[in-house]
Amino acid sequence: MRHLKAGRRLGVSTSHRRAMMRNLVTSILEHQQITCTVARAKELRKPLDKMITLGKRGDLHARRQALKFIKSKDAMSMLFGELAERYKERNGGYARIIRLGKRRLGDGAEMAIVQLLGSPQDVLSATKKKIAKSNTKEKINVLEEVSQEVTSKTSST
Repeated sequence: MRHLKAGRRLGVSTSHRRAMMRNLVTSILEHQQITCTVARAKELRKPLDKMITLGKRGDLHARRQALKFIKSKDAMSMLFGELAERYKERNGGYARIIRLGKRRLGDGAEMAIVQLLGSPQDVLSATKKKIAKSNTKEKINVLEEVSQEVTSKTSST
C-alpha cells in the first residue's frame, strides 16, 4: 500500500525524476509550451506553479531559490520578468494540459501538450474570452428586452 506517498514515480530513480522535472520546467519557461506524457504533465504542474510563485515574489531570496531549480539564464529572466507581470493577479493554475488523441509509438503512453496560460501559443484563452464577452452582451440584450416588455405590459394595463 502507498499510504502517505504523494506524487508519481514515473518509472525512474529519484535523482532522474528530479532532473527530469527541472528540465521540463526550464523548457516550458523558455518555450511557453511542451509536449510530454500525461503523467509527466500532471507532475509538472506542482514545481511549475512553485517557480512562477517565486517569480511573482521577485525578491533576492526567491531568485536564489529559483536558481537552485532552474539552471538557464533565459528561463530565469523570463520567469522574473514577463511571467511575473503576466500572472501577478492570478493565484495559481498557470498551465493548461491538453490531451492529445494520439499515443506514443513505443509504449502507447497518452500524450499531452502543456502550455502556459496567456502565451502566444494559447489560442484557447483568447477564444474563451471572446465567447464570454459575446455571451454577456447577449444576456444584457435579453434582459433589456424582457424589462421593456414588462414595463410596456404594466403601463398598458
